[in-house]
Amino acid sequence: MSPPPENPRPEAPRRKLRLLCLHGYHGSAETLRSQMRALFEGLDSLVELVCVDAPSLAQGDFGWWHAVQDARAPAREDPGLGSAARYYKGWERSRDALVACFQRQGPFDGVFGFSQGAALTGLLVGLRAPDGRPTPEHPLAFRFAVLVGGFPSNDPSHGALYASRESYALPSLHLVGRADGIVPPRDTRALAARFVNPLVVEHDGGHVIASTPAVREQVRGFLEARLREVSAEALALPREPLTLPLWPG
Repeated sequence: MSPPPENPRPEAPRRKLRLLCLHGYHGSAETLRSQMRALFEGLDSLVELVCVDAPSLAQGDFGWWHAVQDARAPAREDPGLGSAARYYKGWERSRDALVACFQRQGPFDGVFGFSQGAALTGLLVGLRAPDGRPTPEHPLAFRFAVLVGGFPSNDPSHGALYASRESYALPSLHLVGRADGIVPPRDTRALAARFVNPLVVEHDGGHVIASTPAVREQVRGFLEARLREVSAEALALPREPLTLPLWPG
């Protein structure tokens, strides 16, 4: 008589990663979806992309902020690049809109940002609650970040965000275009250096969301690792007791 089968190992609940996606200075959610399409083609089983517009677009403006000399200065064509100190006009509006987005459309497992959206993603990491429990000071909860062609903020008021080192101790992937003529590669690397253990992937392209086979392989591997972590945590969570009725009543 054959021995009874062993209890099967429980499977992790199947789900996708949810990724909040932030566009560049002159972009929009629709533009970003088009820019991301080639990189994320074939990754539908891993990730759900949620692209959102900057709140400025609803008011006939653009960008997540405009870098100006001070709060009273008029907006101009400056996304905030460079080492000179600037005031990011519109940052507070964008911050509040995205905190509300997390509450309304979340939860999100990660945040993806391109160009100015990557700079914004770097600031949102500073607002991240390291233990996953939002507070007024750290109102966001997510697990990882993907930043493409980003740059560090030169608004002095953001120094406190970057100083929150525990918030930056999360898996992060940074794509750097060696031929980027809009955001210098050194600035993208400087943003990566704000993170505790960044994974930096370089390619020969410019200011684009690259989709070469090598980049696609790195992105897929990074997302698969994040999904395994989420699944392992889900298995470790205590389950509600299962009630099985043996007879009516």
